[in-house]
Parts: sequence; C-alpha cells; structure tokens
Amino acid sequence: MRQQRATIAVSLTLLVAVGFSSNSWSQTSSPLQDTAKAGADSNSPPTPPAKHSQGDDYVIGADDILSINVWNEPNLTRQVTVRSDGKISLPLVGEMQAAGRTPAELDEDITATLRSFITDPQVAVIVQEIKSQTFNILGQVGKPGSYPLTAATSVVDAIAMAGGLGTFAKKKGIYILRPKANGEESKIRFNYSSFIKGKNVAQNIRVMPHDTIVVP
Repeated sequence: MRQQRATIAVSLTLLVAVGFSSNSWSQTSSPLQDTAKAGADSNSPPTPPAKHSQGDDYVIGADDILSINVWNEPNLTRQVTVRSDGKISLPLVGEMQAAGRTPAELDEDITATLRSFITDPQVAVIVQEIKSQTFNILGQVGKPGSYPLTAATSVVDAIAMAGGLGTFAKKKGIYILRPKANGEESKIRFNYSSFIKGKNVAQNIRVMPHDTIVVP
C-alpha cells in the first residue's frame, strides 16, 4: 500500500514538472524567432531625410556650400557651391538660381523639376557652409580685409580676428559703416578705450553682414 502511494506521488510530481516546462517554453521566443524578427525590422524601408536647413529665413548667397540630398538617388545627392552668378548645376535639373532663395524655396524648385524624371522625389537642401556673409575691417589693424561672418561676432571679436589694433590706432575713433535698405550707410561709433575699462559695454554690438569697421 505504501509502495502504491509513493508511486502515485512521484507520477504527480513528474506531471507538474512537465506542465511547468512546456508553459515556460511557449512563453519564451526561440533564437530563430528573434532572428526572423530582427531581419524583418532591418528590411523596413528607410525614412526620407529630414529637411533641416540653416533656417527658413536664411537667404542663400554666392559662395555658399549647399548639400543637396535626393532620397534613394545617390547619383543626384551631392555638395555644390553657389557660383558667382548665383546659380548651381545638378544632374537632370541643369542650372538653377540659388542665390536670393531660401533653402525651402530652392527645395521646392528642385523637387518640381525632378518630378519630370522621378516619381515623388524627396529633396532636402542644407546650407553646409555660409561663405556669402562677410564683413570688412579697414585701417590700423594687423590684417585688414574681408572676413567670413560664420558665427555671432562682436566688434571686439572682429578686431581680434583682424590681428588686433595697430600701434597708432585711434581707439576712441573707431566706427562701423552699416548699409541701409535705401542704399545709404549708417555710422555707428565704437570707443575701444572706454569699452576695455568696462564702460558702455553695450556699444560692443554684433557685426552684421556687409558691415565695414573702420579703425583710423
């Protein structure tokens, strides 16, 4: 009798163990299933490139370097430099006016032209390097000339870029000539001597494209 009870107990234990094992197996994915899932994810179609640009209001100019990205068209994707006549040249598109256009406007122009050759072209225009925005600094500085305005630049920054003030520079007589929309120029004075003493620091204004800083 005792031997029969022991046999029954062992049988029940084996049944419970087998049931637990098969339940765990059904809830755990196999390595083959994981591999198949990963393969399906890798075969998903890539998304078109985001149309990031220098800014919706930035106006492209001569010498700017543009990145033209046409999705799934590697032969059309390239970097181009805006020529002095304001135009760029692209395969299928030909010559196209870029200067005076925003990246978004140029994007639309290229897309419209490519529709004659490609179904639903996805184009992204990015200003890779800004070289059209420059300022001039003249007079008693180490290296007078024209400089690219690639970042927020103050008057003091501009003087430093030009090699600093010369020995005979009139520190109180520096001024900035800034062109107006009507073709005239405004004259903004900058007293370097008072600035380095911590007085009237607000006069160290940001340099704008086409400004001319004169150091007498």
